[in-house]
Amino acid sequence: MQDLAQMRCVPCRGGEPALSDAEINNLLSQLPGWQVVEVDGIKRIEKTFHFDNFAHALAFTNAVGALAEEQDHHPQLVTEWGQVKVAFWTHAVGGLHQNDFIMAAKTEAAFAQAEGRKTS
Repeated sequence: MQDLAQMRCVPCRGGEPALSDAEINNLLSQLPGWQVVEVDGIKRIEKTFHFDNFAHALAFTNAVGALAEEQDHHPQLVTEWGQVKVAFWTHAVGGLHQNDFIMAAKTEAAFAQAEGRKTS
């Protein structure tokens, strides 16, 4: 299977079904620490990333924002002191789409890069 972080999001205009539970579980297995939550009957994936201060959390938020703009697939981001909660779902399908998992993988790569800058 192709590495999710290397894939690009595809335009999603609706009219296609949300991913099945089997498809979700298969993709989720590639994203340690991410979980499926349901809000108002709509499935989303989310994860909270931890940092040692607000500046690092904010820099990560900005990095994820830049990725979202590049891929035209935008998350919900909640930035607080020492942590950022990231959630993805696709409004057009009313649930989860492959794009959400691609962006989660890209978010993981951004976190790994942020951690590398912090410790070097």
